[in-house]
This record gives sequence, structure tokens and C-alpha cells, in this order.
Amino acid sequence: MTALIGMYSAAKAAAKLPSDPDLAFCYSMLTEVSRSFAIVIQQLPNPLRDAIAIFYLVLRGLDTVEDDMAIPVAEKLPQLLSFHKDIYDKSYTSSCGYNHYKRLMSNFGHVIRVFLSLDPSFQKVIADITRRMGEGMAEFIEKEVKTLEDYNKYCHYVAGLVGIGLSELFASSHLESEHFRSDLENANHMGLFLQKTNIIRDYLEDVTEIPAPRMFWPREVWGLYAAQLDEFKEPVNRTAAVQCLNHLIGDALQHLPRCIDYMESIRHPQVFRFCAIPQIMAAATLSMCYNNGAVFEGVVKMRRGKTAVVFHKCNHMGDLLTWFIDFLSVLRAKAADQADPRDPTLPTTAAAIAAHMQLCKEKLRTWEKANPTSKSALSIVRDYGALTLTGTYAYYACGLSGDNELPVFLQPYASALQQHRQLQQVLSVAMLLLVLLFVLSRR
Repeated sequence: MTALIGMYSAAKAAAKLPSDPDLAFCYSMLTEVSRSFAIVIQQLPNPLRDAIAIFYLVLRGLDTVEDDMAIPVAEKLPQLLSFHKDIYDKSYTSSCGYNHYKRLMSNFGHVIRVFLSLDPSFQKVIADITRRMGEGMAEFIEKEVKTLEDYNKYCHYVAGLVGIGLSELFASSHLESEHFRSDLENANHMGLFLQKTNIIRDYLEDVTEIPAPRMFWPREVWGLYAAQLDEFKEPVNRTAAVQCLNHLIGDALQHLPRCIDYMESIRHPQVFRFCAIPQIMAAATLSMCYNNGAVFEGVVKMRRGKTAVVFHKCNHMGDLLTWFIDFLSVLRAKAADQADPRDPTLPTTAAAIAAHMQLCKEKLRTWEKANPTSKSALSIVRDYGALTLTGTYAYYACGLSGDNELPVFLQPYASALQQHRQLQQVLSVAMLLLVLLFVLSRR
């Protein structure tokens, strides 16, 4: 309950728009195109928050150009290659895109005006990553993702570069050290882990895209299990589809140790939360997708309540490693109990899961030794005082005391306890449970 309330508060904060009309448009668009990102970005202080918001919208604009299948390739290529220059033109607009993205592109001047108001160091990073991503998208616009090398390269262009750009923005904000400008490999792995998770989860949405399907699963992998990628959506091919799915999840998991290395280098708590939430969500998604035929019937998503708990409890490396261990445990159980023994990648994936679990447990033990748990006397008094009060209320409201006289502090309420007894019982138990959940969530 505490987590849901916290997430609701974060959503309300994300919905509260700045007074500046250009910034207001940008943050309203963030909420429309990605509510989860709009909430996550609230973790950050300014000016970094505005810089990353614009970074996200600029890349969304570039992605909208790439995704619009109505634009002929001959027109799309120069647009992708020049987009990093267009973001300096206040008059730039485009009619491409659908729904929210069409509104974004037709009003892109708002984004550009905020971009031009950012510190030049932020502008330089955003423009450079936009250029490199546009070039990568142009390379793959008519190129099939055939090999695992192609797959890694495509994911680098559309997500690894985002991780690299974010690292450079962290350094430019001075919230993190200059080391982040050079830690490019780990930043790339952060992006690849997220992008591969999305590609795996979004199989059905991509393969049924109108007017033309989008094929991101590498032929080198899916070709081992089918003649055509779209065969996996047919129930008759479910065994092969799930084996291919498991193969790609095993590939995605290889990035986890490098993501841990990156997260260990973050020092600012708000930057840590901003980076940790998507990583935890990706690990959770992979654990849900593994050996799950539902991926080929729709989108597999985490329950809102679980998502709220992740948002509530991801404040340091101890939390991150604990979440990773939890989701790796789910993967280990699925590999042991549910996966087809004939699955060709099962031994490799099971070994990788075990190795990652051992790594996370070792790092968690090291972290716990360096950060012993401590609770202030005031918080202990608060927690157990609240439990005592609500427990006493429930004890007497439910009549567990028999004929014993009420304690002194409850005697003024004796008549109230006799009235509406059933309502009192329900309320007292509910209050006790809420307080108990709150105390446990703070442990």
C-alpha cells in the first residue's frame, strides 16, 4: 500500500507541468508517450532533469521518423541523417508519426526552444548522440538483422548510444564524475540489456505491425527454430517459439554483470534511482517472459502493484542486487521445473543464471558488510508505538480482552467501542494490517 501511494504521488508530480509553455509542452508529451519514463525522470534534480527530458524527446522524434512506414525510403534516409541539424532550427516541424507522436512532431518547435536554452555541454551531447543514432538507423533501414553481430549493432545504435549519452549528461551535470565519459562499454551494455528485453517482449506487436512487420529478432537465432519469424505466433509452433524465446533471453542475460559494474560506479542517489528502476524492470520482464508462450499471444507485463514496490525500493546497490537475486531465482526455478529438457540452450542458460546469482550474492554480502543496517531510535519508537496502538485497538474492538477493564487511554472511548462493533472490528484490523505492512516495508 505504501508503495502504491508513493507511485501515485510520483505520477501526480509527473503530471504537474512547469509554468514555461515550452517546458510544459515537453513534460506533457513525456507523460503521453511514456508515462513510466515521465515518473522515473522525476527522480532527477534540475538542470539534469530538463536535459534528459529533451534528450528523450529528441530521440523520440528521430525514432518517429524511422518508424513511419508511410515515408518512402528515399525521403527517410536524408531525414534521419540531418535530424541532428534540424534540432537547431526553431521552425522545424514534421507531419510524420501517429497519435501522440504526430502531435510531438507537428509541435517540435517547443522541444527545440528548450533544447537551445540548455547548457552548451548538454546540447553537444544530445546533438552528437542524435547524429550517431540517425546514421545507425539509416544503416538498418533496409538491412535485415541477420546475425547476432547485427543484433548487437542495431541495439547499440538505438539503445547503447542512449546509455552512452546519459553517462555523458551525468558527467556534464557534475552529479557524477568525469569517469562516466570514458565508461562507454558498460554504458552500452546498460542500453543493450534494456533494448533486448523490449525486443523480446514486443515480438507480437512488432511482427504484426501495419503496414509492414518489424523484424528485430536475429535470423541467426530464429532460423534455428523456424523457416519464417512470423511462424512463432501460430499455436502449432509454440514449442519451437518458446525455445527461440529462451535462446534470446539467455543472450540478453549476458549483459547483466556489466550493468552491475556500471551501477556500482554511480554515487548520486537520485541518478542511481533513475538508472536502477529500468534495470530492475528489465530483469523482471525477462523472468516473466522466460519459457512463457504468452509472449506470442500478447504483451507480458509486470503487475502494477509489483511495479510500485520496485519504484519504492530501489535506493541503493543492496536493493538492486536483492531484486536481481529475486528475479534470477524465478528464472532458475523455471529453467529447472518448466523448461523442456530438449531445449538446446537450457544448459547454457541455467549455468549463466547460476553464475549471475552467485555474483549478485557475493556483491550483496560485500555491500551489506560495508553498509550495516541501522535504524534510528526515533524510527524504532515510531514503528513499534504505531503497532502497539493499532494492536491494542484491534484487541479490544474484537472483544479479545473478555471482561477485562479497558486500559486508561481507551476508557474515554468505551462507549464508542460498543457502538457499531462490527465496523470497529473491520477498521481496527485494517489499520493494524496497514501499519504492519508499513513497518515491514521499512525494514
